[in-house]
Amino acid sequence: MKFENFNPEIHDVHEVATLIYDVDFRTFDMLFSDKNKAVLAIEKYLDKDESIWVILDDLGEIIGMVIFWVNKKPSFWHSFKQLTSFGGLKLFIVDILDHFVLCDVLQGDVHVAELAISSSQRGKGLGREVLNLVIEESKKRGFNRVTLDADFRNTGAKSLYERIGFKTFNKKRVKIGSFERGMSNMEYTL
Repeated sequence: MKFENFNPEIHDVHEVATLIYDVDFRTFDMLFSDKNKAVLAIEKYLDKDESIWVILDDLGEIIGMVIFWVNKKPSFWHSFKQLTSFGGLKLFIVDILDHFVLCDVLQGDVHVAELAISSSQRGKGLGREVLNLVIEESKKRGFNRVTLDADFRNTGAKSLYERIGFKTFNKKRVKIGSFERGMSNMEYTL
């Protein structure tokens, strides 16, 4: 397994967009009503970005991706400028919802914003391996903690994070009409 910074000129944009969709499919389905429409919108948004890393197998095939932020959560106003330029207002809504439920990222934090493993590779311990590598590298670089968010509805992911050593330090929820989104904000102190 190796990691490479995502580059749409080299990596399969559709595969990465599908992995991003998989992480938050409930929200995307609510906004787009169709997986294909959501994935196409995400594809348009994807650009070379130092916070997106693809996870490759020994043959160079994408088996997952991870998005992380260091020291600070990106502003959704930056996303707004990018997204509205090609009509991605629904993706901007996802950013707004994220703003209300995701961890506050502090100086000294590494925040794992998204972690997805390809469906064909799930159940092999790759998610655990990736998180352990992030923790190990964060320690080496002198960070204070690794944070991430577990959707209230994804008890399997939350259980995995707890087995690795993450602890819930906050819970956030946003409700708009019948739609509700909530996260357990979790941390691993280094």
